[in-house]
Amino acid sequence: MIRSELIKKLEAENPELKTEEIEKIADLFFNQIIQRLADGGRVELRGFGAFSTRDRSPRKGRNPRTGDSVEVPSKRVPYFKPGKEVRERLNT
Repeated sequence: MIRSELIKKLEAENPELKTEEIEKIADLFFNQIIQRLADGGRVELRGFGAFSTRDRSPRKGRNPRTGDSVEVPSKRVPYFKPGKEVRERLNT
């Protein structure tokens, strides 16, 4: 599902809200998750799962075009761990 599909689904379930209001709500929701992760925090949605970040160590990579060795710096990457309910629904 992409963002526009989510907006349409929320519009159908909430006809009393304007499209602009639903878009603002969705933007606020996603921006809060992003900001919390950027601050080094964790976001847990009960029954759905938890978003967090993981640290990746620096490593040596390879340029696929030239084959040269390249230093890849350390970085933080987003990580999602599905909740129990999501895992159960996927595996029924």
